[in-house]
Amino acid sequence: MAPLVAITSHTTSSTPHAHILYNIQVSRSGRKITVNRRYSEFEVLHSRDLSSVHFSYLFMQVHLEALKDPFVLPPKRLLATTFIPSAWVDDALIAERKTGLAKYLSELLSTPDYAGSSILARFLTPDGTVNATEFNPEDAVPSTLSRKAAMDLLENRGSITEIEAQATSIAAAYYPDWSAGTNPPEKFDFSKFDILFFAFAMPNSSSTLTWDSGSQSIIQRLVSARNSSGKSTKIVLSVGGWGGSQWFSQACSNSGNRSKFVNAIVSAIKQYGLDGIDIDWEYPNSTGAGNPHSSADAGNLLSLFKSLRTALPSPKIISAAVPHLPWLGTNGQPLSDVSQYAAVMDYLNIMQANYDVWGASSTPGPNAPLGDLCGTSTQPQANAQAALAQWKKAGFPASKQLLGLPLYGYVSQSTKTALTGSLMPSSDMVLLVKNEEATVSDAQTVVKFVNGVHLRSKLSGPAEEMQTNKADAGGNVTTQDANLQKWYGQQIPFNEIVKSGALVKHSDGTYGEGGGFTMAWDDCSDTPFLYNTSQKTVVTYDDTWSLGSKASFAKSSGMAGCFTWSLDQDDGTTLQGAIRKALGK
Repeated sequence: MAPLVAITSHTTSSTPHAHILYNIQVSRSGRKITVNRRYSEFEVLHSRDLSSVHFSYLFMQVHLEALKDPFVLPPKRLLATTFIPSAWVDDALIAERKTGLAKYLSELLSTPDYAGSSILARFLTPDGTVNATEFNPEDAVPSTLSRKAAMDLLENRGSITEIEAQATSIAAAYYPDWSAGTNPPEKFDFSKFDILFFAFAMPNSSSTLTWDSGSQSIIQRLVSARNSSGKSTKIVLSVGGWGGSQWFSQACSNSGNRSKFVNAIVSAIKQYGLDGIDIDWEYPNSTGAGNPHSSADAGNLLSLFKSLRTALPSPKIISAAVPHLPWLGTNGQPLSDVSQYAAVMDYLNIMQANYDVWGASSTPGPNAPLGDLCGTSTQPQANAQAALAQWKKAGFPASKQLLGLPLYGYVSQSTKTALTGSLMPSSDMVLLVKNEEATVSDAQTVVKFVNGVHLRSKLSGPAEEMQTNKADAGGNVTTQDANLQKWYGQQIPFNEIVKSGALVKHSDGTYGEGGGFTMAWDDCSDTPFLYNTSQKTVVTYDDTWSLGSKASFAKSSGMAGCFTWSLDQDDGTTLQGAIRKALGK
């Protein structure tokens, strides 16, 4: 049985600056020990680098390597606490870290690969203290540091760029060329987007680029409108896509083809005044949509990225849209080390980790699970939490990962009223439970924490009437049920669910059930779904609550931010607004 870990208290010390010590209580076989550790000591334990760490243990100096584990620490907060007035008070910061650090240690101690580590054992030994050579500002009590003092500390440590990057979340979206009709560039609100990935140009048999009809004109209009807006939104060309990856393997197969391909990309970026390139190859060394592929694809892709980085020095963006696991190597297995890719890339756009996990089915499941929160998923590697850990373990930093969020769902022909894999969680899990005494006007989330697992249930708020009305033979007005049967087996944009009346918008900007549908919440994936048993219809989708929850996870995990597929599926910019709010923007 894994040891029980709790961090319920803390102390402070004044030397060399006021800093926080977290009191770790470890219970094993009826024996309890308490160890005091600073946040920076957790960072040393967790570090992915081969850091030189010396523990004073039983009066001996022992040289150790870091654990290089895949789990997540609560994020750095110095920039928020010091540079943004009232953005984060001491108590809230300390509470966040207590919860996050306890969860981190629990994950280590529950994982056989790490539980028996001598490094971890020494970390959890009262005498096994880290010999710190300098003060780490992340250990400080924020209110004791002036802005100038924090700046001085950061500059002395040479880490201000790193901390600024972790404190600034990116809100991005894919802008498909077909969305110009509903989102014309000239009327577009660039203030809500840090990056727009313009989709798509495609590689062709000549190892150059092919464009959809009219798309070059649209991207010109988009760049021109951005320039006129005075906003700093980056516009990045996305190449490929599910149906546009046929010629990637050939275009990357040798130095001659790669050179032509890189030249075509660089030429397009210069011609249209773009800010970078996004490679959406679905998938290297895998068929994807029936695409030709080779066991050498992953290696050739790395060569492509290196050539692009040479041709497109910073600040031009190089990103790639990817699934939940790293690219497949020559042995057909996910790469265990992608650090060379990370060294020349700016962002990794995680797609299939967090959407298209479960499509339309007679036994519907969640399209975009936050995690395997009940331990019952048949695809435990395919969720937001797992994807972050898997890519991070392979060497791609969280600070360069963007989490993909879907603005669409799936419509299934089914009479189910619960999602597959969503069994009732065990009694020792954290449950977010409905407060039966709350009124529907509260429109709130009620949280109950048990052992740090995060599930979510929602209360509904007052809805604005958006259903279609009709008159019966007597002239009485009745409510017409929504009908989504024409969408069986297909993806459905969020705005189409709203348009049908199956979802209605609340006065606070959230959404609830309508049109004869019942709205339910799947705690095991942290996503909503709708069902109408008489129509044999189930809709799995994401809304303001679930998208906000995933965006909060991305931010708290130190990820670069989030992107959506795709902005034309939003109900105006309501979903994007919820994501931005959760990212602290």
